[in-house]
Amino acid sequence: MGSTSFATHGVALAVLAVASVTVGYYLGTQATPTTQINVSADEQFEEDVDEPSDGDLGLIKAGTLEPCKLVLIVRTDLKMAPGKTSAQCGHATLACYKTLVKRNPKLVQHWERTGQAKIALKATSEKQLLELESLAKSLNLCARSVHDGGLTQVELGTRTVLAVGPAPVELVNRVTGKLRLL
Repeated sequence: MGSTSFATHGVALAVLAVASVTVGYYLGTQATPTTQINVSADEQFEEDVDEPSDGDLGLIKAGTLEPCKLVLIVRTDLKMAPGKTSAQCGHATLACYKTLVKRNPKLVQHWERTGQAKIALKATSEKQLLELESLAKSLNLCARSVHDGGLTQVELGTRTVLAVGPAPVELVNRVTGKLRLL
């Protein structure tokens, strides 16, 4: 077996691998979502209600290989314990997810296929959260705030975390690009 035959065999394997990945990705993008949420009317939470200030959440699209992310913006002025912060981030994530599953399921599927990136960032005040939420909604991004129940560390109704997305990274960065990592 000559070196030419070995090189030809290696090129053929590389072409086969690229073709397999391409076909697999295409089939994956055409599949139905693996995650479905069925919520009865009596199980719905306050954050499930479409907010009147929401833009058209169905307008946001992501390119085939475009990365998407969900950003969680946490108020550091409240000095929440790590467990409290984690719980509030979970509430915010779920609020955006449940909204977009209904209003833009293709975007949710794309985010799920591309790794479900979640980034935690710092905010210094409720005013800053409100400004970021307003900007996000003006760009037709899903933005949901968590208002604490007041049973542990934070006063009832305090806005603790804002979730923005999931959406294409470039679009989310227009809202959150200047914030620092938590």
